[in-house]
Amino acid sequence: MKKMLAAVAAATMLMSSMPASADLIVPNLSYRTGPYAPGGIPYADGFNDYFTLLNERDGGIGGEKIQVPECETAYNTEKGVECYEATKGQGALVYNPLSTGITYQLIPKVSADGIPLYTPGYGRTSAANGKVFEWVFNYPANYWDGASVAIRYLLDQNGGDLKGKKIALVYHNSAYGKEPIRTLTELSKKHGYDLLQIPVDHPGQEQKSQWLQIRREKPDYVLMWGWGVMNAVAIQEAANINYPMENFIGVWWSGSENDVLPAGMGANGYKSLAMHGTGMDYPLYGDLKKYVIDAGKASGAGDQFGSVLYSRGMYAALVISEAIRKAQQITGKSNITAADLRDGFEQLEITEARMTELGLPKFGQPFKASCSDHGGPGATLLQQWDASAKKWNLITDFIAPDDEVLTPLIMEDSAAYAAENKIAERCK
Repeated sequence: MKKMLAAVAAATMLMSSMPASADLIVPNLSYRTGPYAPGGIPYADGFNDYFTLLNERDGGIGGEKIQVPECETAYNTEKGVECYEATKGQGALVYNPLSTGITYQLIPKVSADGIPLYTPGYGRTSAANGKVFEWVFNYPANYWDGASVAIRYLLDQNGGDLKGKKIALVYHNSAYGKEPIRTLTELSKKHGYDLLQIPVDHPGQEQKSQWLQIRREKPDYVLMWGWGVMNAVAIQEAANINYPMENFIGVWWSGSENDVLPAGMGANGYKSLAMHGTGMDYPLYGDLKKYVIDAGKASGAGDQFGSVLYSRGMYAALVISEAIRKAQQITGKSNITAADLRDGFEQLEITEARMTELGLPKFGQPFKASCSDHGGPGATLLQQWDASAKKWNLITDFIAPDDEVLTPLIMEDSAAYAAENKIAERCK
């Protein structure tokens, strides 16, 4: 109770300090402390900076300024729920908690409260079924897409045949890390590979036994669903046992600079999935530098500019801002409600032409949402780390997931959720 009161008091003080003209409220449930801060900090900075750019360059969205009050969750589910409860009554339009655990707890809450939940590349995968999950959106890709694309990439690397291959999954022993297991299991039945499951307990700083098991069992490939310090530790341990880095592939949450730099040259050749382009060779970064970084308005220390996870947070803010624009267009008013924004998310279409207008040509895949489709196309890139240049390089175009396998899994899981929670399907 004391923690809850403290969270409420902190959020109340933060909101009361905001200008009276703040009409569009997008809370940032961030984490800048603890073992997951290496991922939380750059994401939060990119998220904040994009909205700052819109305020400074454009005067906001549709003439309305955006305020992004932060509430520290420390990647803790209980604290995340406390932050939600503390901020939802202040006019919050949408939540993006960057935590699968928090997402699972917030899904019934946002559904009851009528506030959209945007979880790009994380959260509950079956929320892609808008017939059941009216208030949740996870486009342009989800965990099951990522798992499928990883296998499709390995099929391509092996002439279309993975029979007899051994693939290990090193995963964070949480709701997040367990998400790809069902997909990888189903795909193993289709393609004939053996799946070795290796959990790593929170926070992931001790992995000696896991990598001794990998050295002993000699899997052909290792996939990783890690986060925070777990990623850097895993990559260092892989280097310690001389595991071939070109056969080690992380999910998009295991592919940032903070994950590979600590291992030095030992990380060279490591690969990861990527939801979007890498680097700063996009016009938008020039605007961010001019209006935010050089103007002294950067979030945090300003040292994460252009990193993978900074760009991920920026991309999430961009999608939210485009959904806000869509909601304004639909309603004919600038000061929209959370319910209006839900409609904006559901009718959102982001084309390549629009991404070019926004200064990010060929950065993210085009998608079009609908009443039933809240998940997007799910295509994914792969990137590889060049330790000498300290740079990620894209090594594939967008690879589409295996919807023949994934769609039935999404329908099955979402139907079970609907039955358990007595939810009638919509979009009929």
